[in-house]
Amino acid sequence: MLQHSEDPGLQLGELWQAAGVTDGTPVARIHVASFRRDDVEILRDVCWTIRAGEHWALLGPNGSGKTSLLQILAAVEWPSEGEVEVLGEKFGRVDLRDLRKRVGMVGAALEERLLLSGMEASIGLNRAFDAHERQRALVALEALSAGHLARRPFGVLSQGERQRVLIARAFVHRPPLLVLDEPCEGLDPLARERLLEDLGGLAEHPEAPTMVLVTHHLEEIAPFVSHALLLAGGEAVASGPVAEVLTSANLSRAFGVPCELVVEPPRRYGLRFRRATSTEHGPR
Repeated sequence: MLQHSEDPGLQLGELWQAAGVTDGTPVARIHVASFRRDDVEILRDVCWTIRAGEHWALLGPNGSGKTSLLQILAAVEWPSEGEVEVLGEKFGRVDLRDLRKRVGMVGAALEERLLLSGMEASIGLNRAFDAHERQRALVALEALSAGHLARRPFGVLSQGERQRVLIARAFVHRPPLLVLDEPCEGLDPLARERLLEDLGGLAEHPEAPTMVLVTHHLEEIAPFVSHALLLAGGEAVASGPVAEVLTSANLSRAFGVPCELVVEPPRRYGLRFRRATSTEHGPR
């Protein structure tokens, strides 16, 4: 049974001290010259460097290649042509099964079972866990404002509560890299805002893992996100600091229709689609 922590802030620092990655060092270097499946090219000429201390949004319309690039980052897939290095390990020279244990991942493909199994990046409990490990699990829950869920069965939780538990599960084994595949999917607006607020709190911690948030909703790009990679048609439209990537011109190019970027304090984004004029449609 998990017991409540008396000092979760202090223990949260201890939870992440084993990451072994300092600000500015490369967390991932990805060059996908080509990624093909069933004779279909899904990604091409995508270069992406993620450094410690950065938090990224990976976004683009449906079919842009986000999921495939995410799977490469998480050491689940290989590019058909190119080179990948994640957490200092180069694909082809490392057992990807071991590398995956160092990447925290939350997404629809993850079978949703138990928090403590995140200690070994496994599904389900396959060994006994000691008091210290259980305390680490509770600290992870409390960091997501979910400590009160420690004694509740996963099956009775709301969608928002499940997301918090799954994110806690992902970083309970101290990953230097935390990948969140559409973490706000299925959440109502209030639950979404509360989750983003808690993720922002995690990002402010000096020992926090580098986070990559995958989405196609601009309103989910909270102020803690420092960088963005915008994909369209399997190619990178823009990559870099959020303010440089999220522009009306880049978004219009990505979605293939005239777009207007809306920015509201404190640096929250929205997207409007403008009706094209006859000139924009071109001659008929």
